[in-house]
Amino acid sequence: MLPERNRLVVLTAVTALLAAVSMTSAAAIADVTAGLQRFYGQRLDWKSCGTRELDVAECADVTVPLDYADPGGRTITVAISRVRATSLEQRRGVLLTNPGGPGESGLEFPLALRATMTAPVRARYDLIGMDPRGVGRSSGIDCGWPVGFGVEAAGIDVSSYARSVVRQGELAARCWARHSDLLPYISTRNTARDIDVVRSALGEPTINYFGTSYGTYLGAVYTQLFPEHTDRIVLDSAIDPRQYGASALQSDSGAPNEAALGNWADWAATRDAEYGLGATGQAVRARVEGLLQRSAETPIPFGPFMIDDHSLPVVLFLGIGDSRRYPDLATQIRQLADSANGATVELDPDVEQQLALILTAQPHDISALTAITCGDAPAPRDPAEYWRSIQKVRAAQPIFGPLFGNINPCAFWPSPREPATSVANALPALIVQADGDTHTIYAGAVAMHQALSASRLLTLRNTVVHGLFGNIPNRCIETSVNAYLAEGTLPPTDSVCDPD
Repeated sequence: MLPERNRLVVLTAVTALLAAVSMTSAAAIADVTAGLQRFYGQRLDWKSCGTRELDVAECADVTVPLDYADPGGRTITVAISRVRATSLEQRRGVLLTNPGGPGESGLEFPLALRATMTAPVRARYDLIGMDPRGVGRSSGIDCGWPVGFGVEAAGIDVSSYARSVVRQGELAARCWARHSDLLPYISTRNTARDIDVVRSALGEPTINYFGTSYGTYLGAVYTQLFPEHTDRIVLDSAIDPRQYGASALQSDSGAPNEAALGNWADWAATRDAEYGLGATGQAVRARVEGLLQRSAETPIPFGPFMIDDHSLPVVLFLGIGDSRRYPDLATQIRQLADSANGATVELDPDVEQQLALILTAQPHDISALTAITCGDAPAPRDPAEYWRSIQKVRAAQPIFGPLFGNINPCAFWPSPREPATSVANALPALIVQADGDTHTIYAGAVAMHQALSASRLLTLRNTVVHGLFGNIPNRCIETSVNAYLAEGTLPPTDSVCDPD
């Protein structure tokens, strides 16, 4: 899946932070094998994080084994951040967080969540951010790609698809040429093991956890591997744990995204006087599909970028994922149409920044996303298999069938060292999900709820957004999440919330 790159990180001023020092307890490492005790029993050296964005936090590096099967071998570091609980008397532990991706830096994520947390929650937890292995300040992956990440649409015809196959193979080859020593050990299972080392190094018998998007899968894997160290778990915008890491051939996201594009087209049609994309939803969709065809014939200049049939579906996918951004997408499509007709357009700075990451890997690539995904589960190798799958759905999914069904670098990746984790347990968890989420579709949350049989599913209905808590104001969601984290009581049944 594509990472969410427009998350609003909200920084909050903290007038007083407690200076209590976490000590590693004997109980925290009593059940650890001898080979890992040096990691589980380590003391952390907390320092300033060194950036304005993290000026209210402190940071440390945690040493972990590169290969957990060889704990005496090479080590790497995992970077974590901490915002201390506001009350030493009320403190009950740590809340470790992950913003998703996979491959997204998590050091600042606690600050975004903290603004939506109630005073009792802030009092009870040290908030822990983490750059997973391969990401950010941790021992990182940078494959030197010319594009941001290895996700693009297959294109409109077999010639275009053939070019995509070559590019995806080249991306995989670049990664392995640079990081053949690290890549075999970049996986969700190893990140979950790293989390347990972090837990013990913090002196905690259990971990409380908040994960968004891919972070829900990571959290679920942790509950499966370390159930005895699991406490309160919140999963926001959940992934189907049976599908994550599997081939895009098995993805069921194409149809919901086509429907979401139709909803946006209907919205834009009611504003034809403003955007001029068509007076009906059908006319707006026809305009979009016409631009797709035209971009395949001749890439369309768009500011400093060139948009073609491989990149336009990605732009559309990102634009329809949040109904609050419908005007932004309408403006982009209007500008793209004008540019195709020879006009010079000036892009919004946020749009230009987003496209710079996707299309030109500026300021860096996010190849860690691919490294983690490919390290979790194998993908089919035969390019013809992907093409046949795309052709079967192209009539019904002209935009997103070629995106979600396209070949990716995992087709050229060596097989993972371990099988994917099968998630199925009865540990309590709170799952919150918007029914119109196009990035992690609602069916994924239902599947996660089934896999975690003691969980509760709280649905925000009639809402198109990815990531709820700390992202979109909603009293019902915020009250439920805060109450669970503060008091530990799940809602008695699955329930729904309405938009504010």
